[in-house]
Amino acid sequence: MSERGRTSPVEPPPSRWDMPTTAPRDDSDIVAIGADLEPGTLLAAYRAGLFPMPFDRKRIAWFSPDPRGVLPIERFHISRTLARHLKRFTITIDQAFTDVMRGCAFQPRSGAWINGDFIDAYTTLHQLGWAHSVEVRSVDSGELVGGLYGVRIGGLFAGESMFHLQNDGSKAAMVGLVGWLGRTGATLVDLQWTTPHLVSMGAIDLPRDEYLRQLALAIES
Repeated sequence: MSERGRTSPVEPPPSRWDMPTTAPRDDSDIVAIGADLEPGTLLAAYRAGLFPMPFDRKRIAWFSPDPRGVLPIERFHISRTLARHLKRFTITIDQAFTDVMRGCAFQPRSGAWINGDFIDAYTTLHQLGWAHSVEVRSVDSGELVGGLYGVRIGGLFAGESMFHLQNDGSKAAMVGLVGWLGRTGATLVDLQWTTPHLVSMGAIDLPRDEYLRQLALAIES
């Protein structure tokens, strides 16, 4: 695996919005609608346990799920089959951030939400040193066949999305992510919601209050 040297991220101007700390009012997991995707707003949201998705063509929804999916690094599990298949891939960190976001955006699945505004916003956050990507390339062709991206604040990594164009491409990205986080002292991996795919690799659900408690510790580490 190759990765770029880790440098201190640049703190952007603060958001003009106050991030809510209240629990969702219903089972949508939405706590607020509005605001913007400026770097200061995004960082304030993650520090408050929120993450954004489009609500309609003009507005943004801010989510704080209960329960919250997380991956305890010590529980991370690699199957024997995946371990054998990893030799088909080259895994890198932060070498093609925008390409990874576009790969996540163009996946043929229902509920796709990554639009141009989100790509622009997170690319800016990446340029400031806060957003990171894991790239998975085919050893044979060199083509990008999987990856993921998210936001790193102290010991928190807030995963946003992943994709694969080849079997095990997204799982290989998780292997690369956990290796990088383990080497750099991360303590909390936020997955937003668990899926059977993530549970098979060690993901669990946390009550919202417990997630917020662990989040406060992680972002200070």
